[in-house]
Amino acid sequence: MNKKKVIRNTVLGALGVAAGATAIKAAKYVPEKKDYGQPTEENVDAKRCQEHLSKAISIPTISYPDKANIDFTQFDKFHAFLEEAFPLIHKTLEKEIVQEASLIYRWKGTRDDLDPIALLAHQDVVPISEGTEQDWEHEPFSGYNDGEFIWGRGALDMKNHLIGVMDAVETLLEEGFQPERDVYLLFGQDEEVVASEDGGAKNIMRTLKERGIHLDCVLDEGGAIIPVNVKGILNNKELIGVGIAEKGYTDIEITVTAKGGHSSQPPVHSGLGELANVIKDLENHQFKAELMPFVKNLFSGVGRSCTYPARLITCNLDYLQPLLKYGMTKIPFAACLVRTTTAVTMAQGSPAANVLPQKASVVVNFRQMPGVTVQDVVDHIRKVCRNKDIEINVLKAKEASKFSPTDSRAFRIIEKLCMQDNPNSIVAPYLVMGGTDACYYEPICENIYRYAPYKVSVPLLRNTHGTNERIPVEAVAPAVAFFKKYIRNASAE
Repeated sequence: MNKKKVIRNTVLGALGVAAGATAIKAAKYVPEKKDYGQPTEENVDAKRCQEHLSKAISIPTISYPDKANIDFTQFDKFHAFLEEAFPLIHKTLEKEIVQEASLIYRWKGTRDDLDPIALLAHQDVVPISEGTEQDWEHEPFSGYNDGEFIWGRGALDMKNHLIGVMDAVETLLEEGFQPERDVYLLFGQDEEVVASEDGGAKNIMRTLKERGIHLDCVLDEGGAIIPVNVKGILNNKELIGVGIAEKGYTDIEITVTAKGGHSSQPPVHSGLGELANVIKDLENHQFKAELMPFVKNLFSGVGRSCTYPARLITCNLDYLQPLLKYGMTKIPFAACLVRTTTAVTMAQGSPAANVLPQKASVVVNFRQMPGVTVQDVVDHIRKVCRNKDIEINVLKAKEASKFSPTDSRAFRIIEKLCMQDNPNSIVAPYLVMGGTDACYYEPICENIYRYAPYKVSVPLLRNTHGTNERIPVEAVAPAVAFFKKYIRNASAE
């Protein structure tokens, strides 16, 4: 046999062995079998829960960056509604108002030697964009229930969550349940004001810290239950993302100084022209991408749940990481999972069309990955911009959160309850792109998770903060049942 045939046969043989090994690996590349136990049945008054949510939505508790614009009488109305709707909570739990309108409820447990648990929510909602009021099918603060959806601002973010928690606690009290650990319900007033200097959640945390309280775990808004059905690849699964961290937030104003003057005698590049180069430098020099462990875990969880032909690829993700990372950077909704994002959002030049700007500025919004600090962002700007005379001003900033562990008691409880409800679920840790109040509790808690137990499709989720925000009626009662079970489990030793 000549040399070429030997090489060819050797290569073909190696490929055959590799293909066989991959086929065997793919066959075994399935979710780990665990006994999560049987789900418990929980009593939930679905009609009452829906009515409570509708009423909560009808009270416009809108927050604004300038507190002078906030109508705190609406928060007073909301508090009065809570007292009327949940009489046992207000009879049994200790209630305290922090700052102007933030709420602390303490449900005393039977064991003082155990750290408390906390369930978070925020009372505020974002305003309706001016001029879009008539675009709503039902008035944005109607709370209208048409039998299929409950409509209005806050239906998804996040009066659904707050009312779900309250309904769960009220029902547990009706059933005579008594927790072992203290249970705190912590409801801030201004979560929608990003990176607030003096936010409600910050003040609640400071109040607890001053009292020497360390929390065992925190549960706040975050991932939902998303039905997934990709024909031939993922069949009738539910993707459940549990947020174990959240990105930071930084608004930076970058200013270029120019000579200015009359527009009839312009230079080759005006101040805005110079600023255009700054923008191009920032957009052409993105932050380095990195596949953090949570991304690998996410793809592993999804990959193991794929059908067999697809698993021939997903079982080799370790070898495909460079290609995966490159591909994710080219897709905006995936790129934000692997790098700090850069978004140029606002620009300003001169005050008149015939005047050259003496100062031209742009505002850039950065969402930092955990491990990237606000100072790192400033250093990055200095490094990648050719113009070294730019002025950099940090307008607003919040550092990225830490990662919470996925082997904690609290995370295992969330995973167990989700898998009990639907064995076809894919429970995966992920990074929250937006902000939550949960990050402010890091000084008094290590186990912070972001999960909202509502089954909602992706198109509906896109209506959050938008026109026709609404939640499926059928998603309300199961969420209350989840909160009941979570409290039962998490408040025990």
